[in-house]
Amino acid sequence: MQQEGCKMKDSAGTVLPQESDEHKASYRELLIKSVRENIRQYTMIISLIVIWIIFTVLTDGIFLTPRNLSNLFLQMVTIGILASGMVFVIVATHIDLSVGSVAGTLGALAAALMVKVGLGPIPAILLTLLGGILIGCWHGFWIAYRGVPAFIVTLASMSAFKGLTLAITRGATIGEFPLLFKSIGQGYVPRLFFQDAAFHDTSILIGAAAIILYIVFDMKKRKSRQKYDFEVLPMPLQILKIILISLVIAMFCSIMISYRGIPYAILLLTGIVIILSFVSQKTKFGRYIYAFGGNKEATRLSGINTKQVNFFIFVLMGFLTSVAAIVFAARLNAATTSAGSLFELDAIAACFIGGTSTLGGVGTVFGAIIGALVMASIDNGMSLMNVNIMYQYIIKGAILLLAVWIDFSTKKKA
Repeated sequence: MQQEGCKMKDSAGTVLPQESDEHKASYRELLIKSVRENIRQYTMIISLIVIWIIFTVLTDGIFLTPRNLSNLFLQMVTIGILASGMVFVIVATHIDLSVGSVAGTLGALAAALMVKVGLGPIPAILLTLLGGILIGCWHGFWIAYRGVPAFIVTLASMSAFKGLTLAITRGATIGEFPLLFKSIGQGYVPRLFFQDAAFHDTSILIGAAAIILYIVFDMKKRKSRQKYDFEVLPMPLQILKIILISLVIAMFCSIMISYRGIPYAILLLTGIVIILSFVSQKTKFGRYIYAFGGNKEATRLSGINTKQVNFFIFVLMGFLTSVAAIVFAARLNAATTSAGSLFELDAIAACFIGGTSTLGGVGTVFGAIIGALVMASIDNGMSLMNVNIMYQYIIKGAILLLAVWIDFSTKKKA
């Protein structure tokens, strides 16, 4: 019998069963390793909690009231939608500086169609979405098929669409939209059975369904990884992860229920995040984007139509910008000449804060949403503290610089 490391072998080289204390030590090491890896994965969530605690203390508890948090989530939706699309743009090593101006123009277009032309909300929404897709096609054509850098194309659009917004609005605010349109940005899920009750039964059902679906899909993913011998979390840690995320979902729903229920805009953002996460992980288009961002030349030589991929990235970005424009205009119940100002900064910062690499090839939609929530929390907290707007711009710029520096320093170490 011979001993090799911590494995016992007989003369034939067969590994003998380990002692129970060795099993426990090995299992403990795996647990510690898994915990460390997941703590690194969810660093931004921890940072978000710290930001909330700080602003709660500085605002004497106002920040964490159900009303303020509900408003915070609603404010985050527009940037969250833009950041969800911006992830694909940045992963493919591009940048889109026009989303703010385009969102302002498309919001003004929707407003003009309803207020000045007299169209109903649904035709106006459809035409606005079509406008976003056409703008995305315009950008994609120049970037993918004419080889003009995305920075230049979208910089030109940023200026052009600011002028177009002024042309549509003629320098005046266009407002008071139909109820159906306003409900997109201001509406809440109605009660189903208990109209006069203190709780929102529909929101409770949505929260319960979300928890159940999360558990089912998470366990299904675990079984799939085990089937192909991929590394998975130990079952106790997996259960702990499920419990913690289920608690987060329950806490979110309880905050919404404590105020007025779950807003339609939050459900819209949730649907977009789920669909885009599926696209990025389970479709050829998503895998091609990450492959292109990781190594452009290798992707091209492998036979992938990189021009087509780049074209549809910007078509998708244009569509999502139109959705964000509709939500923002509906929430304000008006279209203004300054609508969309600096949206591009917040969307790009949300991606970088959420872990999207400036060098391309790395990033997740969920991470971008966490980044958007961080940016919205900072905006909301500083507004509650009556921080001067000039300092708010300085702080947000510093946060963007810090996020990019962290990304570059991490890449260097790797």
